[in-house]
Amino acid sequence: MEQVSENLEAVNKWIDLAVEFAVAYGFQILGALVFFIVGFIVASWIGNRLQKLAIRKNVDQTLSQFIGSSVKLVLLIMLIIITLGNFGISIAPLIALAGAVTLGATMALQGPISNFGSGIAIILTRPFVVGNVITVQKMNGIVEKITLGMTFLKGEDGETITIPNKEIVGQVLVNSHDTRILEMQFPVPAEIDASGLINKIKDLLSDFEGVSQSPAPQVGIHDFIHGGLQIGIRVWIPGRRYFQVRYGINARLLTLLKEEKIELLSPLHLTGDRNSEFLTDQQDG
Repeated sequence: MEQVSENLEAVNKWIDLAVEFAVAYGFQILGALVFFIVGFIVASWIGNRLQKLAIRKNVDQTLSQFIGSSVKLVLLIMLIIITLGNFGISIAPLIALAGAVTLGATMALQGPISNFGSGIAIILTRPFVVGNVITVQKMNGIVEKITLGMTFLKGEDGETITIPNKEIVGQVLVNSHDTRILEMQFPVPAEIDASGLINKIKDLLSDFEGVSQSPAPQVGIHDFIHGGLQIGIRVWIPGRRYFQVRYGINARLLTLLKEEKIELLSPLHLTGDRNSEFLTDQQDG
């Protein structure tokens, strides 16, 4: 019986301590929690409103998301500091600890952190935006999404291309917006009617579906080669259907050459490094 009494007294002491703590600090803790929850909701609302406002003002979608997220993060940090202060917790040691942790994380995570830094640079300088057709590191596609760490492209065949942002910043980047330029040259005998062929190619391209007329297609004598001429073509076509339109143009050109009974020169007629291929095509995104 004595041991039972001692256990009851111990329980009563713990209950008394809990009651005293609840009376002394309960409303303070409850108020701090309510303040944090309400503050979190308000910070999220402000961040979302700023993002929507930026989008309505025709600010780029990625930059709008970055603005909204940054404002929300700053407000949450201020909220946490105020909440800890309400609990009587000094934040000075926490700031020192955060600094030490940040230094260690920076050393250990140089790759991801450099991606984040490059992502911020891309978002702020906006060398490209969602929907543009870009070429970087020999990769070409439509920009679908830009995050702090990665940029996601959609290739013409539907594949998703993921590029770390540090591989974009500081590299040669070609932004052709909604179109890509198609450049090609092909060799023809010198005795043909070059002006007539050029005009017929222009007529062919003038109503070809997918070929932009602004700027207008460019067709002319690209170069002079041994035994003939090199006809050059430059047209702007949709980046989303680059190969589809390119192959269609090639098919129509081949039909035209057959109708005009024009035979392409063989590689033996071509001289010089620039003319070492039978049919070359280049692209500049």
